Amino acid sequence: MTIHSAPPSSTRPPAWKGMVAVDDTALAVTDTGGTGVPVLYLNGQFATQGYWRRVLGDLGPRYRHITYDERARGRTSKRSADYSFEAAVRDVDAVLAARGVERAVIAGWSYGAFVAAHWTSRNPRRAIGAVLVEGAEPYDWLTEDLERRIRRQFRLWYPLMVLLRPTGLTPRMSHRQMSECNIELGRIGSARALGPVLDAITVPTRYVLASGASLGSKGDEQELIRAAVPAVTERNPHIRLGAKVASNHDAILKKDFRAVADAVREVTALDRPGTAG
Repeated sequence: MTIHSAPPSSTRPPAWKGMVAVDDTALAVTDTGGTGVPVLYLNGQFATQGYWRRVLGDLGPRYRHITYDERARGRTSKRSADYSFEAAVRDVDAVLAARGVERAVIAGWSYGAFVAAHWTSRNPRRAIGAVLVEGAEPYDWLTEDLERRIRRQFRLWYPLMVLLRPTGLTPRMSHRQMSECNIELGRIGSARALGPVLDAITVPTRYVLASGASLGSKGDEQELIRAAVPAVTERNPHIRLGAKVASNHDAILKKDFRAVADAVREVTALDRPGTAG
């Protein structure tokens, strides 16, 4: 496992694929290299880097694309004793350091959007901008009833998820670990907890929102969560709605990848190096 230092400015970073060590684990990372604007992509909670392939294809070689699989996700990333949200934020720093990237656009989908919002809020001089895809909407969606439902769902899904592990489509985590990750996100995503994080963002940030329901949601739950975004954009002029698309939460990177790519282009065009806003 090798962590690369920053390459000299006169060199063209080569394409690279390998493992990056962090804490007690190692993450599978892919870097297209090149001299384009770096974009770091943060996956959904139990998703893999392959979900972003259409966005990468639309943006093309003018950007340097860095993707990775979080702890125990995908086929190669290793297990860990820590699957907390803070560990996910630390992993952003580890991957950027390993690839010698000082500043980047941070694009996150679902769980990854929450991680992107936190990292961007904490690192205004390192974030060129952020794209929050179907996530990081401050809303108090976690109730005692929903917490029980989450635990029950992961317990029921677990036997099938174990069977699918060799494909890389499901994480190598217990149903309790997966439930806790999801429940922790509910607390982190509450209006009281997430609102100040979003208010502190000082770089161009765009939401890309889906429509309708998704796997595990009921009725209009998802639309109620999305309805929290206008209040965010009213409070913070750096954050805007980039697009509201027709596809649902699960299909947005597949069916509306162009809207996501356009949001990356937009925040990149607004970059002002050397400033925090």
